[in-house]
Amino acid sequence: MDLGYLFFLSSGLFLGWSLGANDAANIFGTAVGSKMVRFKYIAAIASVFVVLGAVFGGSGTSETLESLGAVDALAGAFMVALSAALAVYMMIRTGVTVSTSQAIVGAIIGWNLYAGRSTDLGTLAQIVSTWTMCPLISGAMAIFFYLCSKKIQKCSSMHLLMRDQMTRIGLIATAAIGAYALGANNIANVVGVFIQSCPFKAVHFGDVLALSPIQVLFLLGALAISVGIWTYSHKVIKTVGNNLMRMSPMVALIIVLSQATVLLLFSSVSLHNWLEQSSLPTIPLVPVSSTQAIIGAILGIGLIKGGRNIRWGIIGKIVLGWVLAPLMAMLICFICLFFLENVFNQTVFLRG
Repeated sequence: MDLGYLFFLSSGLFLGWSLGANDAANIFGTAVGSKMVRFKYIAAIASVFVVLGAVFGGSGTSETLESLGAVDALAGAFMVALSAALAVYMMIRTGVTVSTSQAIVGAIIGWNLYAGRSTDLGTLAQIVSTWTMCPLISGAMAIFFYLCSKKIQKCSSMHLLMRDQMTRIGLIATAAIGAYALGANNIANVVGVFIQSCPFKAVHFGDVLALSPIQVLFLLGALAISVGIWTYSHKVIKTVGNNLMRMSPMVALIIVLSQATVLLLFSSVSLHNWLEQSSLPTIPLVPVSSTQAIIGAILGIGLIKGGRNIRWGIIGKIVLGWVLAPLMAMLICFICLFFLENVFNQTVFLRG
């Protein structure tokens, strides 16, 4: 294995760690915040399923980021990933959950500007449109699930203890689905810029399982996400868990389910192809923000309950983070590419 590649890949792994630390709150912050599930137990489940999602469902969204800006030099890919990771990490330090998807887009645009490459405006418009679509769809789904749950509860004669037990099982199941969706949709943010220079070989586990070189790359990125979940996600979980809006365990389940469904919609190649073959409007295969999805779901539930329990000050702080993260990543990337090329004599883009 080329040690030089592993060194440059370290920035992508750092970004994966940042994503795990930041987005674990979106997977199970509501479950932990509602005190229905213990952190260590659900973190273990999330770590397993985020790897499965990345390895077996992560191919679709990677192509979209490549069309936004094909980073063609390994040192350039290193700095793109590092810039996004630094932007996310600085926001995490403040306890504000931010969008890793937006940070990597900002960093890629920074590379495009430095390399003199044009940014595909069509792809950029498609990605930016999902920043609005994602929370809106998630909020609408949360409202729908909430109304259905109220109807079921009204017609059900289930004992309170049994209902709590079923809710706990539901939270664990939705956390697993959410982790799978996060891995499938967001692994492109972590290591997508390294695909063109990937040196790995296919790995075979007997006749049972074979991983392509890209899947091996995705596996390393997903393991970094898992480390982030375990080591640094507690602070952000406090923000998403109950600070935005006090919620019951059932509401927590609905919010995570809504967020997971949205991420799966934007990462399912099968769904995309079926809609295309049926001459129906397709859902773009785009890495969307799990942060935006979870906030959209929380706002949807909060608004249908009258909006009295929503803490708008924290919402405003998070929205500000969504604006600052891509701008910070773009600026950091542009400046650091200059030093990487002119001080450390690294090739950050290929001159045609």
